[in-house]
Amino acid sequence: QVQLVESGGGLVQVGGSLRLSCAASGSIFSVAIMGWYRQAPGKQREQVATIASSGTSNYQDSVKGRFTISRDNAKSTVYLQMNSLNSEDTAVYYCNLRYPNTGRSFWGQGTQVTVSS
Repeated sequence: QVQLVESGGGLVQVGGSLRLSCAASGSIFSVAIMGWYRQAPGKQREQVATIASSGTSNYQDSVKGRFTISRDNAKSTVYLQMNSLNSEDTAVYYCNLRYPNTGRSFWGQGTQVTVSS
């Protein structure tokens, strides 16, 4: 059974940084597409960044140049380095694992990121 456990969320001031981690277990991590999504109060969940097994990454326009997604296949862990945070980044951040061949997808429980001004 695939399990994803996020960590690293918290309260940070505008302009600050946080690093989220997501550890996966029970999966074939190396072949999976990993992603970070977020959901702000009253809004739909949105994709923030994804990284393929090849290391190719994609970002939502609003986070380009500020966020960096990376993965460590040996540790079955994906990271999201978030810099220059602003109030619009406040949300619950979710880790996602998706197998590209089957499309099967799994979610973590989420971690709260709050940016205060």
